[in-house]
Amino acid sequence: MSDAELVLRSTRVITPEGTRAATVTVSGGKITAVLPYDAEIPATGRLEDVGDHVLLPGLVDTHVHVNDPGRTEWEGFWTATRAAAAGGITTLIDMPLNSLPPTTTVEHLRIKQDVARDKAHIDVGFWGGALPDNVKDLRPLHDAGVFGFKCFLSPSGVDEFPHLDQDQLAQSMAEIAGFDGLLIVHAEDPHHLQSAPQHGGPKYADFLASRPRDAEDTAIANLIAQARRLNARVHVLHLSSSDALPLIRAARAEGVRVTVETCPHYLTLTAEEVPDGASEFKCCPPIRESANQDLLWEALADGTIDCVVTDHSPSTADLKTDDFATAWGGIAGLQVSLPAVWTEARKRGHTLEDVVRWMSARTAELAGLTHKGAIEAGRDADFAVLAPDETFTVDPAGLQHRNRVTAYAGRTLYGVVKSTWLRGERIVADGEFTEPKGTLLSRTR
Repeated sequence: MSDAELVLRSTRVITPEGTRAATVTVSGGKITAVLPYDAEIPATGRLEDVGDHVLLPGLVDTHVHVNDPGRTEWEGFWTATRAAAAGGITTLIDMPLNSLPPTTTVEHLRIKQDVARDKAHIDVGFWGGALPDNVKDLRPLHDAGVFGFKCFLSPSGVDEFPHLDQDQLAQSMAEIAGFDGLLIVHAEDPHHLQSAPQHGGPKYADFLASRPRDAEDTAIANLIAQARRLNARVHVLHLSSSDALPLIRAARAEGVRVTVETCPHYLTLTAEEVPDGASEFKCCPPIRESANQDLLWEALADGTIDCVVTDHSPSTADLKTDDFATAWGGIAGLQVSLPAVWTEARKRGHTLEDVVRWMSARTAELAGLTHKGAIEAGRDADFAVLAPDETFTVDPAGLQHRNRVTAYAGRTLYGVVKSTWLRGERIVADGEFTEPKGTLLSRTR
């Protein structure tokens, strides 16, 4: 305690051992101790008493499309990281596509890092991309510090990031398994998508039929088979089909190294409520029916689904047309992800400890960020201060991401983020931001 620079006190601190009244001491940007609530405050420590608000570890979002450089009119590091900070997220990992160039070579990684360096309000890391023609670039990218490699098994939506067929998947996976890297996969089978009815137009039911569950299920089955054969580490991105859960459970039981994420929109929005023409709800794979959603929640509860991430993928408003076939597919949800998940979680009997496990501890573990994701000594002093019982109604005008289109508009949510702290410094409080204080993260440090 004698060298503490900052002391945070709350009657509700979420730690790995549970929620309790505690005093948290910080020095040099690190948590130095989690002490009893009534611990004596040293003269050198600045006390921040947040009362009955909950002190939780800053969230770690491992699935964000920042699109910068190249499509900065869609999103950028300045705006995306402000939105994240406003929502209690203190670390994000940027996806390799939708920026120009994509993060598929070390040179491209350096370009993106140079763009992000002075714009990041929170800490930022990077995924690499696995393409049909860049197997030779995977190990150099790994050595340069990317956290793993993303691939698509069906068309990505942008020409510069083509998908892998099964032979190309095997080649990339074998290369990545050779250095025990992580392959993260958009798993939809292109043949099932091609054979599904493609009507186009404004009806959400038609769009849902065009992205059937069996496209996900088949792709995941094929991915598991390849991972089993190569003893590779694979991660299923944005799971929406509950029909794939038995495959995943069986694979885990036999030792296949597969992890799974889902997203707030699959957990809080349902196909039955999507208005026709409302393409702010369009994403791939799609938001499915309420019965499917119930099974996703059950899989979160039993650990089949490891974590919850945003898949924040915004675009300019003009690309969100009322034709679901041609509108850009992506949900913008960085700033409201915590309250959206908490609102539904509390209704279903889950606790804030559960939400922290899904959105901070397990995402940090997925990325190997051992210094993030928990309030305990030795971790980065990254915090969110949350009023869990206060509500607000989502107003797009109050969002920080660049294009204020959101599927959550008008929804009343529980959980108001009062302040966010990065390595012991308050970076946003009551809507007021500091200058960017984020650092660029690497897998190797």
